[in-house]
Amino acid sequence: MSDATPSIAQLQAEIEAARSRLADTVDELAFRAQPQEIMRRQTESARASFAAATRDETGALRTERIAAVLGAVAVVLVAIGLLRRRNA
Repeated sequence: MSDATPSIAQLQAEIEAARSRLADTVDELAFRAQPQEIMRRQTESARASFAAATRDETGALRTERIAAVLGAVAVVLVAIGLLRRRNA
C-alpha cells in the first residue's frame, strides 16, 4: 500500500471532522434565522445608519442634516394640515 492512499482511520477522521464542521454551520444558520436575532441585527444596522447620518467622523452632530430633516418634517406636517383644512 502506498503512502498516497489514506487509511481507513484517516478517512473516518476526515468524515468526522466534516460532520462536526457541518453541525457547527447548521447551528450558526439556525441561530441567525431566529426572529430575535434578525430583529437585533436590523436594530443595530438602523442605529449605525442613524449615527452615520447625524454624526461626522469626529462624533460631532451634523446640524445641517438634522435641520434639513426637521424642515422636511415641518413642511410635511403643514401640508397635511392644509389638506385637512381644505377637505373639512
